Amino acid sequence: MRLIPVLSFLLAAAACAPAAAEPWLLVDSEKGTLAVMEEGRTVRVFRHVAMGRGGVVAARRAGDGTTPRGEFRIAWVNPASSYHLFFGLDYPGMTQAEEALNRRLIDPATYERIRRARDRGELPPQDTALGGYIGIHGIGAMNAGINPRYNWTQGCIALSDEEIDQLARWAGIGTRVVIR
Repeated sequence: MRLIPVLSFLLAAAACAPAAAEPWLLVDSEKGTLAVMEEGRTVRVFRHVAMGRGGVVAARRAGDGTTPRGEFRIAWVNPASSYHLFFGLDYPGMTQAEEALNRRLIDPATYERIRRARDRGELPPQDTALGGYIGIHGIGAMNAGINPRYNWTQGCIALSDEEIDQLARWAGIGTRVVIR
């Protein structure tokens, strides 16, 4: 697997408001869309976006097939993914970790592992009860007509391979992603 590594600027990027011209991505679970936003306007909308088969939730657990709601950053890119192209998110965020700790989905030691990684600008642990490896990807060898009909992923956001290639014009490490 060829990955473009997580950069330590993630902490600084997450702490700063995006620059006015910096594109960011808005995933709208009710509309089933992914919009590229820039300078207060919508630049491009991808329709028929697939999400987790279990819907979009505030607190997810590994293997539950849900997509996490919240604000994230793209932390790594895998151009050789079995799903064509994969933009990995810095999930879980502190909001998800705090919610999970309060709901006793994770213990204090796991919460601290997540907090320490984020404080160091590293990718949060992907092996906790909250799951990991959440991202935006293509469909690879899947049937090209699957996205308009089903939410089929294990928690990711899926576009067609052609659309994920188009999205790459605006998306890269550090790009803000809001899932609502």
